[in-house]
Amino acid sequence: MIKTRVAPLILSLCAVILLPVTYASSGKDVPSYHIIKKISVGGQGGWDYLTIDPDTRRLYVSHSTQVEVVDLDSGKLIGNIPNTPGVHGIAIARIGGYAYISNGKAASVTVIDRKSLKKITDVAVGNKPDAIIFDPSSSRIFAFNGSDNTATAIDANNNKVLGTIKVGASPEFAVADGTGFVFNNSEDESVLLKIGAQKLDVEQRWPLAPCQAPSSMDMDRENHRIFIGCRNKMMAVVNSDNGQVLTTLPIGDHVDATAFDSERGLIFNSNGEGNITVIHQDGPDQYRVVQTIPTLPRSKTMALDKKTHQLYVPAMDSGQFVVLVIGQ
Repeated sequence: MIKTRVAPLILSLCAVILLPVTYASSGKDVPSYHIIKKISVGGQGGWDYLTIDPDTRRLYVSHSTQVEVVDLDSGKLIGNIPNTPGVHGIAIARIGGYAYISNGKAASVTVIDRKSLKKITDVAVGNKPDAIIFDPSSSRIFAFNGSDNTATAIDANNNKVLGTIKVGASPEFAVADGTGFVFNNSEDESVLLKIGAQKLDVEQRWPLAPCQAPSSMDMDRENHRIFIGCRNKMMAVVNSDNGQVLTTLPIGDHVDATAFDSERGLIFNSNGEGNITVIHQDGPDQYRVVQTIPTLPRSKTMALDKKTHQLYVPAMDSGQFVVLVIGQ
C-alpha cells in the first residue's frame, strides 16, 4: 500500500465538519454509525493494515516499524511488537497459536506467539511483502510481495516456506474463500486472481473493468460474492465462481480497506479522503449506498470487530496517532 502525506490539521478538521452524512432507509433497519471514542496510541510514523484476533480479543495495528496491540474489550494499549521494519499487515493463524507480520523493508515475515506476543522466528519471503492472510483450508499463510510480484506460501504448522507463486504486477489485498482458493487483486493490471491454495498456482485471471486500480477486498463466502474497493471511486461486486463483475457502486477517494459484516449485510469501504462509504446488501445481486461516515484524511485502512460490529480506524489527530472507534 502507498503511504500518503499527513494533511494539515486545519484541513482535517474542515473535512470532518463539512463532509455530509447521507443515509438511505428501506424496509430493513440499517444502523447509523459515527465515531464513539478514540484510543490513544501515540508516537509518529505511518500505518497500514489493522487486524483483529477474535480469540484473544486483540487489535493489531501496523505502525511504521512496530505493531501496537490493543485490548478490544478495555480499549487500552497492552503491548508492542518491535523490529518489524516497514510493517504492512498481520495475519492470524487460528490453528497454531501464531500471528504473522509482513515486514515491507526487510523481505521477511515475523512470527509471534499470539498469547505472549513474543517473537518466534523470522521467515524469509520476497521483496516488499505487503498483504498477508491465513487460508484455513490449507493451513497456510500467504504473503504477497509487491516488488517481486509473487506470493510466498508458509506452512502455519511449522513456519516453513512451501513455495512461491508468480502472480503478476502489483499484488494488493487478498481473501481466502475457505474452500481451497485465495483471491488477490492486481492493482496495476486491474485484474482479480484466483489462486489454488494447495497447488500454489494462478488458476484464473479475471479483468475487473470498469474497476481501476483495485486495492481492497472482502468476501461474502456464503453467496460467493467478492467486494473490491477500486481507486476510481467505486466498489465492484464480483461473482467468485466466474469472475463476472455484477455491479459497481460509488465510494470515496483512495480506498484502501473493505470489510463485510455478514450479520448486518453491510460493506464498509474506508477512504483516504477522510470517510467510510457504507453499502447495504439487499440481496446477493442488490446493493445500495446507505451512509458516509466522516473520519479523518489518511484514515484509509480499518478493521471490523464482528462481535461488536464496531470499526477501528487509524488516524493522526492533533498531531497524535490514535485509533478511531466507530459504532452506533
